[in-house]
Amino acid sequence: MGYIQEARENHVKKKVEEALRSKMKQKALKQCEEYASKYAQCASGRTLSVVWQCRKQAKELNECLHQYTNDAVLEEMKREYTLQQDAKGPLRA
Repeated sequence: MGYIQEARENHVKKKVEEALRSKMKQKALKQCEEYASKYAQCASGRTLSVVWQCRKQAKELNECLHQYTNDAVLEEMKREYTLQQDAKGPLRA
C-alpha cells in the first residue's frame, strides 16, 4: 500500500475521530470494569487520602485502560471506519 493510500485511510473528519475516541474509552471502561470497581471501592468515603490510599488500585486501572486507549488502537479504529465507509460506496441522491 502506498503512502498516499495509507494516509487517506487514516484520515477521518474531526467529529468522526471524536466519536471514535469516545467509543474507544467506553470499550476500555467496560474491559477494565473489575479494576474500576476496585478503585471505586477504595475511594468510597475518602477525600484527599484517596491519592495515597488507593495508589495501587489507580495504577492497576490506568495500566488496564492504557491497553485499550492508545494511538495504535485509535488508528486501527480509524482504518476500520474508513474501510466500512468505502464498502458502503458513494452516497446517492
